[in-house]
Amino acid sequence: MDKLYVIIPAYNEEENIEAVLADWYSVVEAHPANGESRLVVIDDGSRDTTFELMQRFAETHPLFVPLTKPNSGHGATVLFGYNHALKNGADYVFQTDSDGQTLSSEFEQFWQCRQENELVIGWRNHRQDGASRVFVTFVLKQVVRLIFHVSVKDANTPFRLYQAEALRENISFVPKDFNLSNVALSAIFVKKGCRVRFIPITFRPRQAGKNSINLPKIAKLGWNALKDFRSINKSLEK
Repeated sequence: MDKLYVIIPAYNEEENIEAVLADWYSVVEAHPANGESRLVVIDDGSRDTTFELMQRFAETHPLFVPLTKPNSGHGATVLFGYNHALKNGADYVFQTDSDGQTLSSEFEQFWQCRQENELVIGWRNHRQDGASRVFVTFVLKQVVRLIFHVSVKDANTPFRLYQAEALRENISFVPKDFNLSNVALSAIFVKKGCRVRFIPITFRPRQAGKNSINLPKIAKLGWNALKDFRSINKSLEK
């Protein structure tokens, strides 16, 4: 009952992807579950060599699954990965990003408390990715409080471990291809009174390459998400 799927979305990450793959593959190797655990990276229609590098890595790493699909955005790609893990019988689903900002060395403390918590989320208490990103997180926290009437310490952290059955039950509330899927799931778990724990993590600057999501894009995504957030909350309160 310890089959782990590590899910990582990737878009135009040719400068980071090899280091990220090696880093997180070691986590899956350490928790093989009789060879059934998997590292799954979903290429979101990259226009560089990201997927080619992933395919090359897969040739010598049997627990790695490289997937690719047309571009649909980070949140939709995360949902794609979650559904892939659930479809393939994962017991636990962990998600992080492909920009090298998180540390695989901090995974183990999450794994150790997996049984008593349905969701464990990393809390970026000392962020190194700039004031604008910190401001976005602050705004999201206020939006979640306003619409869902709950307080979530850090709703959008790309460092989270789900019990698969809890994820299966709650992912159904999230609209298909929703771009703030992790924010929605965090709010849903807290709103429903699920066992959620926040653990402080390191959050470094992007290690290489360029971030494809800028502040105007984030603002647009947030504005477009408000209607769906309200709809999700109504479903939870029925």
